[in-house]
Amino acid sequence: MGVNISNKTVSTDRIDCTGSLQVTLALSASPDISSHPTDIVLILDRSGSMAGSPLANLKKGAKKFIDIIDEATDGSQDGNIGSGSRIGIVSFSDTATQNTQLITSVAALKTAVDSLSAGGSTNHADAFTKATELFNPQSTNARVMVMFTDGKTTAGPNPNPIAAAARAAGIIIYCIGLVGADGIDVSVLNEWATDPDTSHVAVTPDDAQLEDLFADLAANISKPGATNIVINEVVTPNFIITGVQTPSKGIASLLTSTALRWTIDELGTTANEGASLSFFVKHVTGTSGTEPVNQSITYTDTEHNQVVFPAPTVEVDCGIVIEPEACPEPIDITVGECQDSIEYEIGDAYLESLGRILQLDVNIRNVCPNRRVALGIILTEVDPQGNEYPRGMKTITVPAHHFPTCRDVLVRCIKFVLPEDLDVSGGSPEAMCNSRNFRARVIAHNIDTDFQCCGSVI
Repeated sequence: MGVNISNKTVSTDRIDCTGSLQVTLALSASPDISSHPTDIVLILDRSGSMAGSPLANLKKGAKKFIDIIDEATDGSQDGNIGSGSRIGIVSFSDTATQNTQLITSVAALKTAVDSLSAGGSTNHADAFTKATELFNPQSTNARVMVMFTDGKTTAGPNPNPIAAAARAAGIIIYCIGLVGADGIDVSVLNEWATDPDTSHVAVTPDDAQLEDLFADLAANISKPGATNIVINEVVTPNFIITGVQTPSKGIASLLTSTALRWTIDELGTTANEGASLSFFVKHVTGTSGTEPVNQSITYTDTEHNQVVFPAPTVEVDCGIVIEPEACPEPIDITVGECQDSIEYEIGDAYLESLGRILQLDVNIRNVCPNRRVALGIILTEVDPQGNEYPRGMKTITVPAHHFPTCRDVLVRCIKFVLPEDLDVSGGSPEAMCNSRNFRARVIAHNIDTDFQCCGSVI
């Protein structure tokens, strides 16, 4: 069957500027179907959300799958699944239907696919049950389920135990997911599929891709297992590789801080087999945005399997970075041979980031007991023409006092920072020797009150 599925996933879709994440590569391969007869059940979702183009593209994909298996088993598309392999069709909505048994007639299989119509809810449990019942436990054929669905379970019991029992009985489960109108839970597909999850699950948001997904899976199922696998992974320069775990099969080695190689002698040559490798990368540049994790990844094997890995991205948040002071311009100085000392005039130096701090005190008159006060101070700067420019606003909650009578409350040390590059008072913004003109406005009122509007409850 060759390489069935290749996948690449990341552990999170968002990190901070110096954050790390785990990257997982996964492969699954199986023996040649012509020499290892296989019984395959296509489990097809025909719930109401599949109406229209999703169902039409599903039918194209399923029939393409059947044609590829037909040719792979006996060398030609002669309308008959050969070499002892068979295909069966199960479809489901509110309940599941065995549209065919495990048969070899391509025409009968396609007729069953074409007969499907959309409607009803989604009962995955009954679908797995009806599919399992098609297999003969006494058969020596390999057993494969291909579950296609576009949504979450909305009818029937929990399908997880039924899928788990099928896997325990030696049935290989692949899942193809379409992100439909009701959404899809990829973690559930991973739960149903044969391990490693990442190499037995494929998901697309576009139903137009279904034909290609089914075709790719069928083409890979029909190839022999893979030997002498070499995978070269290079991450983008914005990341470095900080650690490589031992793969489930083969050997992984770090080539540079941004490159690694994974080699596997053989995979899936005698039975369905998966392999996975996880490694850790860290973001090392100060750039924010959506960034691809890998710069390139290549795959080769002796059987010339065509393997394409996804290219996951991660959202990097470096926050807002402001650098108010540039690095000083360097001054080149040369000390000649045999000189013990040198004097060199390097010019003027200026104070950096000039500014002032204005500190205000406000005396709030006649504040009554047991009432908090909301205090606001608005500061502006006045240019020579009398125009005002905002320089800040402070809002402060003044705690209530508990003296028996009203009294004044002094609020001290209200600070405003006034950089010199904002100077509009008429002087040079590069010096602090000129005067600057400001206006402060104060607003204060009680927060607590015993007033109640008619009909209201406070």
